[in-house]
Amino acid sequence: MRMIHLLPLILGWFILPAHAAQDAPWGHAHAIEKEYSKQKVVYDVAVNSEAAVTSVLDRASYLSQLNGADPFDSKIVIVLHGNEIPFFAIKNFARHKALVTRAQSLSVGGIIEFRMCRLAARAHGFAPEDIQGFITLVPMADAEIVDLQHKGYAYMR
Repeated sequence: MRMIHLLPLILGWFILPAHAAQDAPWGHAHAIEKEYSKQKVVYDVAVNSEAAVTSVLDRASYLSQLNGADPFDSKIVIVLHGNEIPFFAIKNFARHKALVTRAQSLSVGGIIEFRMCRLAARAHGFAPEDIQGFITLVPMADAEIVDLQHKGYAYMR
């Protein structure tokens, strides 16, 4: 190819097209449709606010929907081990009712499961009988997360 024929191509790489907007010089993103299934995911949750827990619940719920909400093909485990633990204490239910009710409702279909670190709960002053009944206390969050990863669960933070 002669250099004269390559010039428009080379200039096209470096000079923005005249129709490109100043704030979108590369144009606009495009969305694709895609189906997901048979995913096993563990969310590692150690947060400080209801908003942060709500964000995890939103993500887990949407992931469940994208996976077809099939309890035989998909499983999502949310492991709680931070300052969100008191939100799930029975004595704090009135204060965090909306959050806890939503979390419990997500656990009903068997796709999303909640586990809590017993060591972290103890550090916050809670025993198993102090925590809402839809949550399973496990000996240690880190060990639980590693165990789930060994069983093929993808790690999400």
